[in-house]
Amino acid sequence: MLELAILGFLAEGPLPGHELRRRISQLTGYTRPVSDGSLYPAINRLTRAGLIERRAHPAAGAARYVLSVTAAGRAEMLQRLRKPADHEITDFTRFYVVLAFLSHLPDVAERHAVLRRRLEFLEEPASFFYDNERPLRAEEVADPYRRGMLLTARATSRAERTWLREALGEELPVFDAACTDSDPHAPAAPAAPAS
Repeated sequence: MLELAILGFLAEGPLPGHELRRRISQLTGYTRPVSDGSLYPAINRLTRAGLIERRAHPAAGAARYVLSVTAAGRAEMLQRLRKPADHEITDFTRFYVVLAFLSHLPDVAERHAVLRRRLEFLEEPASFFYDNERPLRAEEVADPYRRGMLLTARATSRAERTWLREALGEELPVFDAACTDSDPHAPAAPAAPAS
């Protein structure tokens, strides 16, 4: 995730290290803070691999430098975007790093393939809590905080799936009681009226 973010931001133009760190921190937010102890070793690895260049930046002082992506670094970034690892599809923050730079892929079909992988993952039944192997829905959980987690996840998942379908040009499904079997985060079907 960190290396892709470095390559992605540098593909947009040269940056000094402190600005690169600020942009990555803003992208990943509080969920994955970027420390100097992780950023600068990653910069050194990418420099040694010939994926980025470090040039002195005299206007900013003797100890300052500017980083830029090389042709090999751009090719590496594009390859990582074309074929993200499974954990980059399933992990929310990692996927958002992929998504932040996905428009660098020139081929719409390749971008759509990545979005389809994420949509397929989101459509799999899942939960934070299970009864044996069966994912529990929010309405089946008594603890109000756990139920809150599931309700928030349901809303987030639904919004993301709607956006993904729109981005892919697919018809949007109607979310109703019929969706509860395929969507563990969907609300339980309303009780039938008394006769």
